[in-house]
Amino acid sequence: MNLGSKEKIITGKEIAERMKKVKKKIGVLSGKGGVGKSTVSALLAVHYAREGYQVGIYDVDFLGPSIPRLFGIERKKYEMILSRDGLEPVYSDRLGIRVVSIQFLLPKSETPVMWRGVAVNQAIRTFLGGCSFGELDYLIFDFPPGTGEAPLTVMDFVELDGIVMVTIPHDLSYMVVEKALKMAEKFDTEIIGLVENMSYFICPKCGEKHNIFLGEDSEILAAKYGIERVIKIPIDLKLAKFADRGRIEDYGIDYFEDFDY
Repeated sequence: MNLGSKEKIITGKEIAERMKKVKKKIGVLSGKGGVGKSTVSALLAVHYAREGYQVGIYDVDFLGPSIPRLFGIERKKYEMILSRDGLEPVYSDRLGIRVVSIQFLLPKSETPVMWRGVAVNQAIRTFLGGCSFGELDYLIFDFPPGTGEAPLTVMDFVELDGIVMVTIPHDLSYMVVEKALKMAEKFDTEIIGLVENMSYFICPKCGEKHNIFLGEDSEILAAKYGIERVIKIPIDLKLAKFADRGRIEDYGIDYFEDFDY
């Protein structure tokens, strides 16, 4: 399957046929890089999978894919295989979360994807219309930073049921996140939750809570845009270790426990 090729253009009808099998489609977006969108996407997927739902993740960050690493499935034995029904996702080891990512098709983990916008657009559409996601309760789209080619292409062809917006408690992050919020408004897509990642740090020795970033509370941003659900995820060294070791499914805390969407 030549993802960057113009030989076969995936149509909106083909994409719609695939998406018919997915009950809810959720985008994880920020606009700002380095705020932990992929970790949030993974934690959200794990939450739904533990609830007994059939879950998939589409790693839309073609230039910096990281979902396979978080789940520990980037090793060579994990491959997306082309079957009669399309390109098959890779299943996570513990919860069977279906993962689609360009990372599985690269010859080496460190191989860069050096594509311009047109090629990225074509590849995103190829995955949307050509991957066999199967019957899913939830499909989570892990978007790259910004409001450019990747989220625009997906939102042009897929009607998202909602977006989880990710920020850190920093005024610069809020400024860029607002751009993504405005983009969601233009597509008339509901913001179903605001995640304040790296919200605080609790010292493991004395138990004192520290606010590492000095921005205003994200509750203010949520109120400004009428966002009802705010989830605060602290800086947790255990989470960092599980993520680095590809064992995100083994992390015990569920920050989305009361997330009723």
